[in-house]
Amino acid sequence: MKTQVCIIGAGPSGLLLAQLLHRAGVDAVVLEKHTPEHVLGRIRAGVLETGFCDLMREAGVGERMDAEGQVHHGFDIAYRGERHHIDLAGLTGGDTVMVYGQTEIQRDLFAARDAMDGVTIAEAADVHLHDIDSDAPYVTYRKGGEDFRVDCDFIAGCDGYHGISRKSIPKEKLVTFEKVYPVGWLGVLSETPPVSKELIYSNHELGFSLCSMRSDQISRYYIDVPVEAAIEEWTDERFWEELKRRLPEDAANSLVTGPSIEKSIAPLRSFVCDTVNYGRLFLAGDAGHIVPPTGAKGLNSAASDIYFLSSGLIEYYKSGSENGLMNYPAKALARVWKAERFSWWMTLMLHRLPDADGGFSRRMCEAELDYVLGSKAALTSLAENYVGLPFE
Repeated sequence: MKTQVCIIGAGPSGLLLAQLLHRAGVDAVVLEKHTPEHVLGRIRAGVLETGFCDLMREAGVGERMDAEGQVHHGFDIAYRGERHHIDLAGLTGGDTVMVYGQTEIQRDLFAARDAMDGVTIAEAADVHLHDIDSDAPYVTYRKGGEDFRVDCDFIAGCDGYHGISRKSIPKEKLVTFEKVYPVGWLGVLSETPPVSKELIYSNHELGFSLCSMRSDQISRYYIDVPVEAAIEEWTDERFWEELKRRLPEDAANSLVTGPSIEKSIAPLRSFVCDTVNYGRLFLAGDAGHIVPPTGAKGLNSAASDIYFLSSGLIEYYKSGSENGLMNYPAKALARVWKAERFSWWMTLMLHRLPDADGGFSRRMCEAELDYVLGSKAALTSLAENYVGLPFE
């Protein structure tokens, strides 16, 4: 099989890239090691920046998002028993975010891929990348007991942190940075109405919590727990009791509880691979970087990668210019590092992390919140980063 771009991974990054390329007349084959059902079963984030929403519309897959997604003009920070409203639209001149679950984005992208009769090969096992530093890279995989080969001009590694793409770059060429936090997020999805019309981020002496939503009848709640915590330790009853303890009184009293339909613990990690391009291989999304979920930047950072990468590939096939592809690492990483900074900052400000400095870090956390919540300049900076920096 021969194609122009071989995309590894059929998550949001890979399928969004395939959709943008298709609309520009660029052929792509997508390889995915799991079934579509498995990919759709992954419960992930759902707070979308303006830039991500615009990119979905540009790709022709924004209709259901615009019809069913919830536009949010702000969010609340709960601190010392009080809720402080962060007026995103007012602080940024009208910018907002949209709540629309990643599962729904994935569903829309799969439907669009099927509608275009795009080649998506699910359950592709033993994927290997070859000759990525040459002008004729290719990818091999196994399916149904047979071996297959895809010849291509470029390879887009959109296969996540654990995927084969980054591992295919020679170790001596990889430059990576990582910070692991001592807590994880215990998340519960429930068929209950949200406790608030806006998200609530809570910094409490007992720990962090977040009240979010997927729709008017489906809520997503989180509390931070020690990184070594086991999911079996957390019954639904224990989770709800602990969440209520960490919320302001008005929110705790109005919280509607119910059986969880999904429960998981996600570790908090900051990770950046500065080598997002090697030869004809380009990394995008979680294959190249991970952020803590605190600032809602994971999926949105992946979208900015796809914006820059798709632009570079389309420019190459339209004019033969490689300028966009050559500039991809600098442009993508500049925005990624700003997203990493914001997520790191939000994490330190909203979590009371264990420290070994006699409480100094905790007092600094409190001082940061006191300053931010009392300063319009600081609130404007928070809002600008939360709604998303421009793609530039």
